[in-house]
This record gives sequence, structure tokens and C-alpha cells, in this order.
Amino acid sequence: MGMGFRGDRMRAFGCFALAALLFAALPAQAEPDAAVAGASELRYPAARRIDLVEDHFGVKVTDPYRWLENDLRGDPAVRDWVAQENALTRRFIDGLPGRDILKRRMQALFAHGRYTIPRKAGGRYFYGYNKGLQNQTPLYVREGLTGRQRLLIDPNDWAEDGSDALAEWAPSPDGRFLLYAVQEAGSDWRTLKILDVATARPLEDVVQWVKFSQLAWDGRGQGFFYSRFAALQDGADPRSSTVGQQLFYHRLGTAQAQDQLIYATPDQPRLGHTAQVTQDGRWLVIASFQGTDPRRELHVAELTGGKVKVRSLVRGMTNDWRLIGSRGPTLYFITDQYAPRLRVVSIDARHPRRSGTQVVAERGDTLAGGSLVGDRLILAYLSDAETVAELVGLDGRKVSDVPLPGIGTAAGFGGRDGDPETFFSFSGFTTPSSIYRFDTATLRYELFARPDLPFNPDDYGIEQVSYPSKDGTMIPMTVIRKKALALSKTPAPTILYGYGGFNIALTPGYSATRMAWLEQGGVYAIANLRGGGEFGKAWHDAGRLANKQNVFDDFIAAGEYLKANGYTAKDGLAIEGRSNGGLLVGAVVNQRPDLFAAALPAVGVMDMLRFDRFTAGRYWIDDYGSPDREEDFRLLHAYSPYHNIMGGKDYPAILVTTGDTDDRVVPAHSFKYAAALQAAELGPKPRLIRIDTKAGHGAGKPVDKLIDEYADSYAFAAYYAGLKLDAAPK
Repeated sequence: MGMGFRGDRMRAFGCFALAALLFAALPAQAEPDAAVAGASELRYPAARRIDLVEDHFGVKVTDPYRWLENDLRGDPAVRDWVAQENALTRRFIDGLPGRDILKRRMQALFAHGRYTIPRKAGGRYFYGYNKGLQNQTPLYVREGLTGRQRLLIDPNDWAEDGSDALAEWAPSPDGRFLLYAVQEAGSDWRTLKILDVATARPLEDVVQWVKFSQLAWDGRGQGFFYSRFAALQDGADPRSSTVGQQLFYHRLGTAQAQDQLIYATPDQPRLGHTAQVTQDGRWLVIASFQGTDPRRELHVAELTGGKVKVRSLVRGMTNDWRLIGSRGPTLYFITDQYAPRLRVVSIDARHPRRSGTQVVAERGDTLAGGSLVGDRLILAYLSDAETVAELVGLDGRKVSDVPLPGIGTAAGFGGRDGDPETFFSFSGFTTPSSIYRFDTATLRYELFARPDLPFNPDDYGIEQVSYPSKDGTMIPMTVIRKKALALSKTPAPTILYGYGGFNIALTPGYSATRMAWLEQGGVYAIANLRGGGEFGKAWHDAGRLANKQNVFDDFIAAGEYLKANGYTAKDGLAIEGRSNGGLLVGAVVNQRPDLFAAALPAVGVMDMLRFDRFTAGRYWIDDYGSPDREEDFRLLHAYSPYHNIMGGKDYPAILVTTGDTDDRVVPAHSFKYAAALQAAELGPKPRLIRIDTKAGHGAGKPVDKLIDEYADSYAFAAYYAGLKLDAAPK
């Protein structure tokens, strides 16, 4: 079982937040570069307005850009508008000073080897390795720990532009076969294929229409369980809401049409179903859910080689249940039942009790994940948004702390009962991921792979501060900047990043694009807003549904703190957020446009009255509420970025970014929001939109597209926040 961090499923089904986490500042009154001197006179592409007014619970709501919801692949008008917007944005950004400086430096910061955490199966070790600037990460295998590295899959050969990616993958228990998922143009849809590991030759098996699925081999390596939706019919809108997920079993060497239906709920089409198989291959555990909330109902089946007979294990979708290991019929789960910060329980698969038997009690820190390795549990906790880990016996008694290389984020720790070997990654804000091998029996760990760094992490300081939000709640925030900058106490242009939703914790992690900003003398701040998963259920609940305004208040207070305490100047603050964080940026710009110099809302949820009508949007009702309920509608309408743009006020410079094939947060959100921004009287600063081609929500995005996007975005932020970009920063 791998380390199941809280939020993993939210990332899969909810508003995925791909957080890609620059000493000289221009004075606030600096003259703009000649290339962008005409920013206040930009001629935006004409976006026709339609006379559409709808009544929602007695409130008249206009939606003049509804036509931009049309699929651009089938609507020439939308396609033409996108082309014109991209052309305008490209001309503008190409005129910004220092954009190419950022791009070149980002390329250099990416140009080092990167490994993923190895997975062991049948004496073979499988892992990803990217030489640096490869658009997609190839997959390699070793025969034994010290064996020669052999290339298995190179997804860079799949598409000329690098837009096709290797997504999820899983070796069979004996290591003979590799099951892997192909992701096209950043889509959430997957096509599953199988490779013979010894020969690296593909089998003929192909499984399609897979989405939001785990990959679970049976114990014999003869087939696997997967989740899928019905095939789209000709003419069907690919952005329609996804309902009716079913769990199937595919036997190797057979056609998909012969796959066995294992579990479905046709009377409850909004339920999703995913499968796990215990490492001994004995038990199939099926988790059913309805939204992004970690509330699951569990079913179980003993895998005997015969017909799969499913029966109930945990009734009712009331609590979180995450399988982290098994021994015989005893299944170990992390749950929030009677424990908002989570605990570990065991359940007998043959004779389940409703509450299970407690193994490890809840404590003050939030339990983020766990796994059974050897004969012990490795448990990871979040302490001030950083990882601490410990070894616990199956009787619940602590054995020791897990030695970690420092303060940061640890992930991985996959393993199995009886084998003490595991691997984990460790990273910090200024240190890329290194991979370590750990023995749970001897408590020894050793370095497996470490990247070469083209900079000195010791040049940078990391400060953890807390500040009061509007209601007095203290909010943690991390501030990263050069140590020399901190010693001089000189305000510097700053990017403030936030997310605040879906129980997702923002923990330390390295970003090459962020490092390019820091090298130039910029400050980067990350606020741990309410709605996230840093401090358990209460922290999440305090930032969702009727409490969503708390998230915006927390972010605004972060900006005020950074200015009041000398981190940044009066006109030196830019803000950034992706997905749910894009919603955050859009909402706070409407509420406090005076506070920010620039805003970077990426792949954001901008129309809060129609988000649930497309693709995965219906899952988000757990965090946002339903536009079809009056109480929820009034809350959503009050902060929806698209509906609350305030003409007559000066807005910051805004660069909206999205991808034309994003089927998580469909690009219509950004299209409509950008059109409304451009139509309003919002002062002299630009409101532009950048639409990437053959790019989805973020996962699987080619490295070259990633670098281009962030070079554009951070050059835009640098110009308006006053950061002078230097080819040789001090």
C-alpha cells in the first residue's frame, strides 16, 4: 500500500491544484517599456453580448457570454475569439522586458535529472527518470536494486508536441507485466495498455473510457480492476457531466467487451467507485463516494480465483476510510470516524464491526497518510504543514521516529507486509525531491537519487509567520526570499500564492519556476488558508460552503500583512492561484482590487452558478454548495468572479491562463471571465487571457509548455509588481 495522503482523491476528482510553486525593484512611478506603453489603449477582441437573463430564486442574473461555453472545436465563433485573444496576449507579453531571461533561467533550472519513487514488484524496481528537459518522464526498470537501468516506456515518442503523457502505472505483483495509462492533451480520460516487462513489447489489450480510476491488479497478475464511464456517443458533448461510473475486471488476453462488471449503482448514478487490492492479493476493497468530501462507503470481496462476490464492509458515506495495509483478514484503515484529525483502526474483513478496532488514537497533529511495510506501520503527520513520520507496531505502540533529512515534505513509503524495504521522496521549498531507501527493521535510510542543483539553497531563507484574518483567526504563512534581502529588510516585489479548499494542504515542495522568481530578488509567500487540509476537519469546514468567504478574507489579510510588515512595497504585490486557487484570485480581485498590482488566475472556477454542469464539476458541490439550492445560490452569487466584476474601479493587471482541452475546469470559465473583464471599465492596466493549445488542467503538461506559461506569467507579474529582471542577478 502506498502512502495515501489526505487530499489525493480530491486532487483526482476535484478541482486539481497543480501548484507550480526574481535584488532590484523598479520604483512605483517607473516609466513603462515602450513596447507596452499602450497597455491602457489595448483593443480587445470583440466579444458579442447576448441578451440572456435568468431568474434564480427571484434574482435576475445576466449571462451575456454564455455562447463562450460552446466547444471551440465545433464553434467557429469561439475558435476565432480564442485565436484573436491569443494573438493580442502574445504581442503584449513578447514586449515585456526580461521575459526571455526568465525562460532561459527556467530551462536551466529544469535541466537536471529527476527520479520518481521506485516501486518494487517481483524483484524488479520500476521508476520514472527525466534527464531534465524531456517533455514527459520516461519509465525505467532495474533487475534488482543495483541492476542496470533499462528503458521501458518513453512517452516522448507518442506525440510530436509532447502533449501525450504517461499517467498512472502499476506493475503486476510478480513484476512480469506493467499496466499503464495514456493521457492525451492533458485530458482526464485515460486509455489503459499492458507491457511485457521482459521484452518491453505491448500486449494487444486496450481498455478505454477510463477516468478517475485506480489501477488494481489481482493477486495472480492475471488481470486488473479499473473504473470507467460509458463510451461517449457520436455527437455527445465531451464536456458533459460524468455520471454512472462502474467498476470492471479485465483479464489479460481478452477484449474489453468481455470484461466483468464487478460493482455499479445504477439507481445512484452520481456515485463513483474505485478499487484497491491488498498486497497479498487476497482482498478487493471497493470505495464508493459522491463528491470531493472524504466520505466513503466500503465493500469487500475475497479474491479466490472464482466469481467475485461483493459484500458490505462499511455502510453509509459518513466518514473517511483509507486502506493502508492488511495482514490476513485484518484490514488497516485511516479514518476520521470519531477523530477529526484521523486515527488508525483495523477491521476483520470476514466479520466487520461498524467502528473497527482502534490501533492508533487521534492526536494533535493531522494524520496525513500511512502504509504497512514489513511488520510495522509508517504513519506521516502534518505538523505546521510539514511532514513528521514515525514507525508504529501493529499493536499501536510507537517504535521510533522515521529519520527524515530535514524540514520538508516526505511522500511515498509504499511497501508490503513481510518486506521491510520502502522508498520515499523528500523535498523542501528550495530543494528538489531526493529519493531515499528506508529499512523498517534496521531503521536505516540511504540516498537512492539526488538531483544536481544549479543554485545554492543556503542563499535562501524560509520564514514561517502567522497573521490575523478578519475574524481574528491566526493563519500560517511561509515567506521565501534571499537571505541577503531579509537582512537588508528591503521591501521587494512579491507573489502571494493560495488555494484554500478541498481539504488540500499546501506543504513544502520545490518549484523550478518559482526559483527563477526568487533568484531575481523577488519574494514568494504561501498562505495556508482555511478550507485546506493542514489542520484537520475543522480547518477544512471553516473555509467551505457558507464559510467560503473566510478563505477570501484570509488571503486579503495575507496581502495586508506582507505590506504592513515590509516584505513588499505598496504597489509590489502580485497574487497567484490555480483551479480553486484561480477562483480565489478572481474573488479577491473583485473584493479588494486596490490591494494588488497584478493577478494570475489560472484554470480557475469563475462561474459559480454553472460549475456543476460540466465534466467533474458536480463533485465540487461538497466544497461549494449547489447552485440549485437557494441558500447556496445566494452565497455563490455573492462571490462568483464572473458575476461580481466592479466597473468603475481600477483593477490590477490580470493575466488569465487556461488550456483549450481542460476537461477538469472547462476553459469556458476563463473565457467568460476574461470577456467580462475586458468589457468593463476597470482602469488602465491590461486584462488578458492566455489559452494554451492541447493542454489540460495541468497534469501531464509538457515541460516546454510549462516553462513558456510561467515565463509569460512571471514576466507579467514582474513588470507590474516592479521587479527588474536581470540576466545576471546578484
